[in-house]
Amino acid sequence: MKHHAPTLNPRNLRFLSAALLTWATMSTASAQGPAVPAAAAVQAQQFTLSNGMSLIVKPDRRAPTAVHMLWLRAGSMDEVDGSSGVAHVLEHMLFKGTPTVPVGEFSRRVAALGGRDNAFTSLDYTGFYQQIPAASLADVMALEADRFANNQWPDEEFKKELEVVKEERRMRTEDNPRALMNEALHAAVFVASPYRRPIVGWMSDLESLTPQDARFYYQRWYVPANAAVVVAGDVDVAEVRRLAEKYYGSIPARAVPERKPRVEPAQTGMKRIAFKAPAEQALVTMAFKVPTFQSFDGGQDESDALALTVLSAVLDGYSGARLERALTQGSDRVADSAGADNGLWGRGPQLFVLSGVPAQGKTAEQVEAALRAQVVRIATEGVSEAELARVKTQWVASAVYKLDSVFNQARELGTSWVQGQPLDAHERLIERLRAVMAEQVKAVAAKYFGDDQLTVAQLLPQPLNKTGKPRTAPAGSRH
Repeated sequence: MKHHAPTLNPRNLRFLSAALLTWATMSTASAQGPAVPAAAAVQAQQFTLSNGMSLIVKPDRRAPTAVHMLWLRAGSMDEVDGSSGVAHVLEHMLFKGTPTVPVGEFSRRVAALGGRDNAFTSLDYTGFYQQIPAASLADVMALEADRFANNQWPDEEFKKELEVVKEERRMRTEDNPRALMNEALHAAVFVASPYRRPIVGWMSDLESLTPQDARFYYQRWYVPANAAVVVAGDVDVAEVRRLAEKYYGSIPARAVPERKPRVEPAQTGMKRIAFKAPAEQALVTMAFKVPTFQSFDGGQDESDALALTVLSAVLDGYSGARLERALTQGSDRVADSAGADNGLWGRGPQLFVLSGVPAQGKTAEQVEAALRAQVVRIATEGVSEAELARVKTQWVASAVYKLDSVFNQARELGTSWVQGQPLDAHERLIERLRAVMAEQVKAVAAKYFGDDQLTVAQLLPQPLNKTGKPRTAPAGSRH
């Protein structure tokens, strides 16, 4: 459902292959890291179709496959109060037919071509994709363009799919105390920003959602000038451009609705929520409001956002990082687990999040104090050049590893487009992160972790329901 985590989330570094991670660790003497593979040397190209739709093409000839994606700069943040969840429900409804493609036929046709397909919704965007043999690109372009322009379904089909989404919410959120607390935390953190609403929607909104709500969102935001087609793989740029004009360019142009700014007001004091839910362990999560990286030509906020991302990696960017060593190891450990994450960029305001699960015999208050102490330590003592070299080298290794996947190449191009960033945003971001200095990390640790920027959520475990049975994935769920 939600695919919003930034590409450079330091926790993702832990999922590198063992060989690559070993190489990266051994190479910490050089902050330059590994060379970019030949696949990345081929530059992506961007075009604008006759109706205002964007087209991005990235050739990669290593295998006779291709990834075709359709991105909408429209996610749950573009909903209105009372219809939360409609962006996600509509994503499901895009699989429910057009005048020429019956319900359920879209995925069957993709599978018959030897491909697979799915979709995703986030706060910032909605996306649809197919991974197919390169020779089938024209077929999936025709299918995707058809449902983008001609999606339609009977009211009864909407009502059935809405029940699937409601069950999805029950299974993934309401049966998950941490997810429930995270939902409550965001609702408390944000006042004006639409990021306060959950992507899956509040259950009360889902209960009252109507087919017309979904059709209104579709008509409003599924506009050519608000969409981008991304194609990566064994393709010819000129041929992809011809096909895109044929299948997508003929869709009538419409104006993208004006967006209201919805600026988040300054916070003027610490917020705390105590969240009760059936659970085995407590949890404390601390969310600090921090700047968003918006432009490579930006100023202090952008520099600080980059330094905060490096700070999160120093705290929790690799096995044995500071939080793990200080909080979860030793005979007097305070936490079973601890983490840090910086949002970095998005269409809305971002957060730096510290979290921890108390060890047996320890309290959430002790974990909270220990988490803050680690940030204070960096604010007063700084970080070592060796730490910086290690996280920077691992970032580069992670970027190289991801480029082995054509899907990830297409996904990075799509997320860059959504954020209004250049096509080489992720490469440029790596270069900017490489340039972050130890003094910058020390400075942001001292600048952004005061009480006025903080919202704390504490999970208070309640007795478990011993008779309850675990839910299974809802029928029809695409996630």
